Amino acid sequence: MARVCSVARTLDVVGEKWSLLAIREVFLGSFKFNEIQKNTGAPKDILADRLRKLVDDGLMERVLYQEHPPRFEYRLTAAGKDLFAAITVLREWGDRHCGVPPGKFKHECGAVLDTKLVCRSCGQEVNERNVRPTRAVVATIETGE
Repeated sequence: MARVCSVARTLDVVGEKWSLLAIREVFLGSFKFNEIQKNTGAPKDILADRLRKLVDDGLMERVLYQEHPPRFEYRLTAAGKDLFAAITVLREWGDRHCGVPPGKFKHECGAVLDTKLVCRSCGQEVNERNVRPTRAVVATIETGE
């Protein structure tokens, strides 16, 4: 039996390349279909399908910005904005492991952005050595309940 997993469920929603790149573009300020298409390089029909799915799944919304003819922008919902950390971590991983980074990001403090994951409760850095599933999660995974 496959492991019950939030990662797998998340990938069902955003695990396709063009979906994540469309979300990246909205984070970077590209809200119109043509801007998103140009900056991602996605085929128009596939991008239209991915944007429709992101709207249907509640990560984006279409906002009318021109009435005649009707034109829409894509804006992130609260659920879509919650992906900022994931996009940032993926970008930083790519900067470290996939060739020369195309550019850097700066934090408002002026430093080049270099993020780390920390526990909200204690402030300690989170890594693969100090995180374990709870007994309830392990039991659910083992029994499928």
